[in-house]
Amino acid sequence: MKILALESSCDETAAAVVEDGRKILSSVVASQVEEHKLYGGVVPEIASRRHCEAVVPVTQKALEDANLTLADVDAIGVTYAPGLIGALLVGVNFAKGLAMASGKPLVPVHHLRGHVAANYLTSPELTPPFLCLVVSGGHTHIVQVADYTKITVLGQTRDDAAGEAFDKAARAMGMPYPGGIELDETAEGGDEKAFHLPRPHVDGSLYDFSFSGLKTAVINLIHNADQRGETLSIPDLAASYRCAVVDCLECNFVRAAEDTGAKTLVLAGGVSANRLLRRRLTHTCAERGWGFFCPALPLCGDNAAMIGSQAYYEFLAGHTAGNDLNARSEMPMEENN
Repeated sequence: MKILALESSCDETAAAVVEDGRKILSSVVASQVEEHKLYGGVVPEIASRRHCEAVVPVTQKALEDANLTLADVDAIGVTYAPGLIGALLVGVNFAKGLAMASGKPLVPVHHLRGHVAANYLTSPELTPPFLCLVVSGGHTHIVQVADYTKITVLGQTRDDAAGEAFDKAARAMGMPYPGGIELDETAEGGDEKAFHLPRPHVDGSLYDFSFSGLKTAVINLIHNADQRGETLSIPDLAASYRCAVVDCLECNFVRAAEDTGAKTLVLAGGVSANRLLRRRLTHTCAERGWGFFCPALPLCGDNAAMIGSQAYYEFLAGHTAGNDLNARSEMPMEENN
């Protein structure tokens, strides 16, 4: 089964063709990063306009790269939640038009479920059940994946997502947007023990996260040093901060695995590209004899191939939509549509 998938939840306009949920026939991504760098972050109105401009050529390129026409695909998959509402609406309405014109089924996909599914493309041998840490710019979740479309959230952030915490701290350190990537690269050359930073916990919730206090601690540290006229080692500060965030992520994830008896751990989302997080979880799982999976680097960020993969399983579960499908800026990961 071949699915043409679309993704436009933030600042990447993407289209892909995926076969049977596991094989990428084509994947095209038009990024807006360079334009949004001018503003230090994503400007929703600009993102929506650029999606309008890019969605047709990106989709055409995905079909051409797969040597297919619209008539050759079996269904249309699209990200419909969560994300920037204006950006989502571009992809959703275009996908609805394609489905109406071609008579193909329309399959709505939750963006975070798509991030989990990126692992099916990287590791075709991976099958549920497993425990997954979904870490991105806007979300941080620990989820039980009982089946491809049956997902239960065990823990999540109470405030900032891990990716947001990385980006905001990076900005305070004077790094350009997107800061999380820059911070990760800078941290590779620093001493992670140079600065003592807190590891926040959420009282009464063993699997939930809180990163706002950690972010505030590093910002205050920078401001206090500026007021005293001191120069901080940015590589050391980046390494110490990255270590603190990863400590929190690893601690709760491993605790959840031990408590649930999970033997297979999976990493997903944009922050799954973080070097230290990948190294830590690889080592921890190897020590305990657990299986560990993470997406190939090109599939960590937003892309349509992951949406096409999850769309396959949503379709098999009967989760299709009609012309009344609407975008949603927020939506629990447990919900299908």
